[in-house]
Amino acid sequence: MYESLTIAQWVILAITALCIGMSKTGIQGVMLIIVPYMAMAFGAKESTGVILPMLCMADVVAVTYYKRIADWKEVIKLLPTAVLGFFVAIGVDKLIPTGGFRQLMAWTLALALVVMLWSEIYGKENKWMKKWWYASIFGLLGGFTTMIGNAAGPVMSVYLLSRRTGKMEYIGINAWFFLVVNLLKIPLQIFVWDNITWDTFELDLCMLPAIGLGAWLGIRIVRILPEKAFHHFIQIVTILSVAMMFV
Repeated sequence: MYESLTIAQWVILAITALCIGMSKTGIQGVMLIIVPYMAMAFGAKESTGVILPMLCMADVVAVTYYKRIADWKEVIKLLPTAVLGFFVAIGVDKLIPTGGFRQLMAWTLALALVVMLWSEIYGKENKWMKKWWYASIFGLLGGFTTMIGNAAGPVMSVYLLSRRTGKMEYIGINAWFFLVVNLLKIPLQIFVWDNITWDTFELDLCMLPAIGLGAWLGIRIVRILPEKAFHHFIQIVTILSVAMMFV
C-alpha cells in the first residue's frame, strides 16, 4: 500500500494524524476539518478504515492523561443508543451508493449544528436537555455519524455544549465515550465493511509520531485557553467542520 500512495496522500494522512491527536486531548472537532480531504484522497467509506485505528491510538493517550476526569453517568446514558446507531449506519450503507456517504454525513452534522445554535440562542428556555430522550437522541446520532465517517465530534460537541459542561468535564466525557465507541466499531469495520486491513493498520502505525505530537499540542492549548474561550473555539470549529462537509 505504501508504494501506491502519492505525496499528497501522505501529507493529508500526516495532517489527519496530527489533528486526531489534538482533537482527542481537548481540541475536539478540529479533525473534522480534514475529514473531507481524507474522503477525497482515499474514498469516503475507505477513509474511515484508515482513520479508525488512529483514533483508537489517540483515545488511549487521552484516557491515560485524563483518566480521572469524566462523568460516567453521561457516558453510560449515551452508549446504548450509540451502539444502535452503528447498525442504523450499516443498514443505510446498503441503501445508498458510496458517493452518497459524504452528503449524508454533511446533512446529519448540519442538523446537529442547528440544535447547537438553537440552544445557544434560547439556552435559558431550552428544556429539552432535561428530558430522558435527549441523551438518547444524541447517542444515536453520534453512533450513526461515527460509523459512516468517524464524524461524531461535532455531535458530541453540540450535546456537551448544550448541557453547559465545564472544559475539563467536556474533555473527560469525550475521551472515555470515544474510546469505548471506537473499540466497539473495529470488529464491524473489519468483518462487515472490510475496510480495515493489515496494510491500512501498518499505515496507521507510521502515523504514531504525528498522533503523539498532536496530543501534546492539544494538551498545551487546553491549558492556556480560558473556559469561555475554549467553548467559543469549539463552537467555531464545529461550524467550520460542518461547512467543510458541503464543499
